[in-house]
Amino acid sequence: MKQQLIITILGANKVTMLSTITDVVSETNCNILDSRQAVYGQDFSLTMIVEGTQSAIARVEVAIPLACQQLDLLSMMKRTKRHAKQNLEHLADVTFSGVDAVGVIKEVTQFFSTFCVTVSALRLKTLQTSPDEPDEVKCKMVVSMPHDIDIGDFEKKFEVLLQHLDLHGAIKQNH
Repeated sequence: MKQQLIITILGANKVTMLSTITDVVSETNCNILDSRQAVYGQDFSLTMIVEGTQSAIARVEVAIPLACQQLDLLSMMKRTKRHAKQNLEHLADVTFSGVDAVGVIKEVTQFFSTFCVTVSALRLKTLQTSPDEPDEVKCKMVVSMPHDIDIGDFEKKFEVLLQHLDLHGAIKQNH
């Protein structure tokens, strides 16, 4: 019976890091089902889900920390079940900007959760226009929407939320 393991690795961005980690996974006879990588300044983040037999998962649970120790990386792992790939058919780009205020992202993400919309990526930038003016926020998100969502209703209610937060923005579906 196949088992699954989520692996998260953090550390300094090194050219060989991804290759080394994928080699370790392969050598333990596990398969990478899905992964996400990001570079933040000089640091790297990798999250992946791997699958294998019970003994293969046990081997990767030992091998990954050893490889990470050699590369001066942090690793964390958790066994999981029933991985389902993200539905990429109902993705949308969400952008908004306006006056920055504490809790803006919390309000937007809570709104998304009421529609079962998940955030796949988020980039936020705060801009100081002048010392006398409030800071401005610019945000771009990639979201995954359920198949049965009423897009028209979702967009209208999102616009109401943005007005309430003194923001403006748009939702653009990816087809």
